[in-house]
Amino acid sequence: MPGAVAGGLPPIEGTCAQTAALSLPSPSVSDALAQLKSRAERIQGLGAIASLLVWDQRTIMPPAGAMSRGGHIGLLQQLGHEELIDPEVGRLLDELRPLEESLDPDSDDAALIRVLRRDHDKAVRVPPELAAEMARAAAEAAPVWLEAKATSNFALFLPALERAVELRRRYIACFDPTDEPYDILLDDFEPETKSADVTRIFAEIKAELVPLIAELRDGETDDSFLSADFPIGPQIALGQEVVDLFGHRPDTWRIDPTEHPFASGTGIDDIRVTTHYYPDSLESLFSTMHEYGHGLYQHQVRRDIAHLPIGQASSLGIHESQSRLWENLVGRGLPFWRYFYPRLQARFPGQLGGVELDRFYAAINKVQPSLIRIRADEVTYGLHVILRFELEQDIVNGRVELSDLPRIWNERMEEYLGVEVPDDAHGVLQDVHWSAGLIGYFSTYLLGTVMSVQLWEKMAEEVPELDERVERGEFGAIREWLGERVHANGRKYPPQETLRRAVGTTIDAKPYLAYLRRKYGAPVAA
Repeated sequence: MPGAVAGGLPPIEGTCAQTAALSLPSPSVSDALAQLKSRAERIQGLGAIASLLVWDQRTIMPPAGAMSRGGHIGLLQQLGHEELIDPEVGRLLDELRPLEESLDPDSDDAALIRVLRRDHDKAVRVPPELAAEMARAAAEAAPVWLEAKATSNFALFLPALERAVELRRRYIACFDPTDEPYDILLDDFEPETKSADVTRIFAEIKAELVPLIAELRDGETDDSFLSADFPIGPQIALGQEVVDLFGHRPDTWRIDPTEHPFASGTGIDDIRVTTHYYPDSLESLFSTMHEYGHGLYQHQVRRDIAHLPIGQASSLGIHESQSRLWENLVGRGLPFWRYFYPRLQARFPGQLGGVELDRFYAAINKVQPSLIRIRADEVTYGLHVILRFELEQDIVNGRVELSDLPRIWNERMEEYLGVEVPDDAHGVLQDVHWSAGLIGYFSTYLLGTVMSVQLWEKMAEEVPELDERVERGEFGAIREWLGERVHANGRKYPPQETLRRAVGTTIDAKPYLAYLRRKYGAPVAA
């Protein structure tokens, strides 16, 4: 890195000394880099404050505060956007291009310049007023979606959805025309990924899932005991126990209830995960595991870059690979339950005291097409995501009328999963994403699921006795491996390069499909 050559050492004689001296940035370049870092830190700080306000709105804020909160978040979004598109940022980036080209591409400084240039080049195309309006619209739509879902009233939500789609189309229009406009939205969540790439991967997955689901859907696994009276108090204690068991630094995490679970926070020592408690099921346990994976990613970013844009996640797909790994590869695996099931039975002795481990394990892994994505089993989950990905492309390209979405949703649920949707709350209104304007997000759930298996299998090769460690309730090796291979790099690399550095290859559906066949191709048993 520049600066390491000086260090008080005497100059080396000859040409090498001259080369070393020339590799040092000039004072003006060093000052430009310092200025860029200062601006990057401000941009990141404004985003963290906005994230905190979103967390507050979705957990404890009085619902009537949505309009004023929309104004607050919109203001922060506009300030951050204006900071990013400031011509001075562009000038600094231009001035630093020679330095960037001289640096090791893996260095933090090179990565920061590269990432900020990408962000700046995209942001300068978007008017600050549009960025602010999209943020306001998301905040103002939140209580509308909650009421619409609670009353299963799509007509109530439709104006908010129309506004969200119109804003996203205006956003797309800020960029050069493309064959697939959806690519512009997808790039915000999964950089350097095209719809055609996702379509190809999903087609491979769908071809395997459809016959596998048909094979397994009429199984006789008894899961009736999972629908019982599970008081919320013990569920809260259980979720905290799991998060503490998986591991984190003291006094840095909290768990709160919300309608649609998510993870948030303002930094590596402020991790806020949420879950949803159902009084008649244990789904909160798995959603807590899922959000733990998200939280751990943020928790284990290197402290010296956490305040900068490169200290964020590489992509939403990589983020989802972390959450799905902890939820499924750990949380639905037999080694974990050999350790943890006695603790669960102790929390709910009346409900589970007489249920043997093999019955419980089979029940939590039962394959059964269902209505709700976040409660779906591992096998059918993929079709939930594929449906949404395809529908979003239709929305963006104007191939469907928004008022027809409930009907189209219900028809595709019947076609893909063979389930009849009884109402919009269990159908098109179930997810929070469209109310928040997050159109382009959904595919990352399945992309992340695919990558989670690649990560797990590589980890199993390199961490001795991985299953045995989990069975003993030891999770430090998992945290450390993920921290070193994924979390520490933050956003220094695009998602597929992040994955390649971790496992040696880019995304590949074959390990994921082989995993499903191994686990579910025969009856699940302990």
